[in-house]
Amino acid sequence: MSTPSVDAHVRLDTHPAHPSAVTATLTGAQAHIAHVGLEAAGWHVAATNILVLARIDHEEPYWAEQAAQQLATLGITVKITPQLREAIDEEWTWANYPMPWCTRTEIRKVSDDAQKIHDDIRHGRLLIHAHAQDADTTVAVGTYLDTGKSVYLHGENHLRQIANAFDSPARALTAFEDMHADTMRPGPAPMTDTERDTADARTSPGTPTTEPEPPSTGAGTALTGTTGPSAHEALFDSFIEDNGEWEKYRTWSDNTSVANHESLTLRAEFDHEARGNDTAWTIASYQSPVGERTWHATATANTPTDMIKTLLDGLDTDTAWTERTSAPFADRTLNTVTGPLTEFGWTQTINGHYVNWPAPNGGTGLRLDVAAAVGATTARSGPAWTVWGGNTAQQPTWTIEFSRHTPAAVLQDLTYNLAITHSARTTRRQKAPHHGREALCAAAPAAPFPPAPGHPIPTR
Repeated sequence: MSTPSVDAHVRLDTHPAHPSAVTATLTGAQAHIAHVGLEAAGWHVAATNILVLARIDHEEPYWAEQAAQQLATLGITVKITPQLREAIDEEWTWANYPMPWCTRTEIRKVSDDAQKIHDDIRHGRLLIHAHAQDADTTVAVGTYLDTGKSVYLHGENHLRQIANAFDSPARALTAFEDMHADTMRPGPAPMTDTERDTADARTSPGTPTTEPEPPSTGAGTALTGTTGPSAHEALFDSFIEDNGEWEKYRTWSDNTSVANHESLTLRAEFDHEARGNDTAWTIASYQSPVGERTWHATATANTPTDMIKTLLDGLDTDTAWTERTSAPFADRTLNTVTGPLTEFGWTQTINGHYVNWPAPNGGTGLRLDVAAAVGATTARSGPAWTVWGGNTAQQPTWTIEFSRHTPAAVLQDLTYNLAITHSARTTRRQKAPHHGREALCAAAPAAPFPPAPGHPIPTR
């Protein structure tokens, strides 16, 4: 019996800016079928109908061929370009591989296991409590949130392995501290160069990555902050200087500085080397000094400094602290976050499971991924909320992304900043104090939108 034909076409090609990464361009009336299959296999959406496969083990050509074979069995037409076919057929091995007794198949299995650990950390399934430097490599301790199993990780990139397992985070942390007390640091280790390149490949849809131009300074579209490495450096230093409850320290890598709150439950990481769309800021909140991460946010290097300052200032407010253990998403959350935008005349648009609030005059906006916000599926690992600026929501110049448990008060500070900066109104009012949020949002409830299938949005 022949496989039924599907009106979907997939063109697989090498990534022009990242040597081992692979791009997939989808066309056809039923392209969504191929889209779902590739995304489930670890491909990342980089633009409309363009996905990227980027791995830390540089085995993308091999896994691209596996994906092509799987798509073909579904009746989907797949074209592999000559340059990708050449990469697939190339015989190669790691130089100075530390396990020379392994066959090529066994090496690929070790690398794939390391890739799965990397993905579990990136998607938030594996929470890293602490890391340390052990001779010339990195070690870490963390807990799988779905099973509760705690693990001791050894190595980096394609050589990272689970070296030991524990039945509780407390025992894992105690053992880790006994071995690495001198170099132990809270949270995950800074990204390696390989991890940075892989992350960059996932966000570039197939053109060489260049540092975008600063946003236009035309009326109604410019943010009041500045961009550029020096401006971000100065902001990080001034934040530490102005907030005595935060302490700065360098990691073992000179590229990264970390600010820890005195409670040891808030952490701000700044990458000094980030440029363009690289992640420059990572904010994380934890239930306790050794507890699970409650929410996190990331911001790219091109993000205007006034947006970063608003985010940092919002970390220590009473409302942000009290909301850290609240429900991840509810009508009240939606109204609180989007109230400033609605009051200034922003209207929402719906595109699939995305709800967008673009500025009336363009150039910036807020995006909500409903499926990610309500936890509709574990397959979707992207941010629940995205504040963006420049170009379009699909290909922005800068972004600040938030996980689904981010306190509404923290998000509202940013949406108010957007509203008063980009509003079409000529009269701007000063920012309201934190205790005035409820009155502001109650005056302008957000319009309803369809929840993800099978997951109604919680009511108050």
